[in-house]
Amino acid sequence: MSGHHRRRIVVDREVCIGSGNCCFYAPNTFDLDDELKSVVVDPEGDGPADVRAAAEGCPVSAISIHDDAGDQREEAGH
Repeated sequence: MSGHHRRRIVVDREVCIGSGNCCFYAPNTFDLDDELKSVVVDPEGDGPADVRAAAEGCPVSAISIHDDAGDQREEAGH
């Protein structure tokens, strides 16, 4: 995976309301756990556009996307 920039996806579980929008937009990346809170099951499960759509589709801005250097790249609602 040399030269491939990995992303780190963070879900703020204190903010998450379990709407499931993230699972709709990026079903291979997100799932809802037993508490009906979003969890990242595979950060590379869906393409960047789908993950970005999931973050933007979060009604409470609970998802942020960071690059491999730790810099924040996307956040829902911003």
